[in-house]
Amino acid sequence: MKHFTRTPRLVAAAAVAVALLVAAGCSRADKSGDDAAPVADKGAATELRLGYFPNVTHAPALIGLGEGLFAKELGSTKLVPTKFNAGPEAVTALLGGSLDASFIGSGPAINAYAKSKGDAVRLIAGTVSGGAQFVVKPTITKPEDLAGKTIATPQLGNTQDVSLKKWLAGKNLTGKVKVTNLENAATLDAFKKGEVDGAWLPEPWSSRLILDAGAKVLVDEAELWPGGKFPTTVLIVRTQFLQEHPATVKALLSGLVAAIDAGTADKAAAQKTVNAQLLSLTGKALKAPVIERAFSKIELTADPVAADFPQLAKDQVTAGIAKDAPDVAGFANLTLLNEVLKAAGKPEVDPAGLDKK
Repeated sequence: MKHFTRTPRLVAAAAVAVALLVAAGCSRADKSGDDAAPVADKGAATELRLGYFPNVTHAPALIGLGEGLFAKELGSTKLVPTKFNAGPEAVTALLGGSLDASFIGSGPAINAYAKSKGDAVRLIAGTVSGGAQFVVKPTITKPEDLAGKTIATPQLGNTQDVSLKKWLAGKNLTGKVKVTNLENAATLDAFKKGEVDGAWLPEPWSSRLILDAGAKVLVDEAELWPGGKFPTTVLIVRTQFLQEHPATVKALLSGLVAAIDAGTADKAAAQKTVNAQLLSLTGKALKAPVIERAFSKIELTADPVAADFPQLAKDQVTAGIAKDAPDVAGFANLTLLNEVLKAAGKPEVDPAGLDKK
């Protein structure tokens, strides 16, 4: 047998060649400015790591999990669900590669796209429209009453945090109101103790502050958007996962549409399923009046209301979250969703140009 001795020069050359090949491979797999770029379809994924929140505004996610609708469509692909309190946590997991897809607020969804310079994630569906309110102590009756008060949001930079800060800026209250970030359950306790004077929250937490703690609505966010529609919760996926496992993503979308159909067809059953999931996830179910009110404030929809996203991006600047409005061109890829909708005899959703760079 012949033995070959590798010279330092040959070793260095080989290392450079390998590095170039790896870099090229990574660029093809990770670069997603063009979703049509040639990336190998690896077939069904072994597992799908899915993020979601224990909120009524994630009702289709909770229905899909509770009724086994996602698992049914995914077949042999193992579903690995992970709960989060707010969007920025899910963004970190997505960008770090520990999540494949997540139900998430529109604000953090935009941030994930912007942080990765349009590469890491794609918007593939809506989930819920509406379901966010600014609730306050009864003594607060007008914007001016908020000066010197403390208001809570779920997390810095999350969807409700941006909405509150944009609204405060529009009322010339920036810097005059203390904004603190608390987990939703902690906000309820803090409001009861008088430690915060109000909060901009998703359902069911706004309803809980109203019915369990005596708060009142100062602003219903639906009143701030045309037709009362705005994307509270959407579904995004890692671009690489979408490229490598389109059949798995399509199966997830089929499960989502089935969950929306189930929740729309029988609201009483949907509330029961969601409440059972909340009990399992948080250790406490919602009282009937709370979950009924929360459901009355949301619309289950696969439409991500794509036309709102350029404005949502601008709102981050107004809110002081970003210096420049994130570029959302190319963010949406609704092709698979529209295939699922068409096959079910449902109207396709409009990407509103968000699918073009």
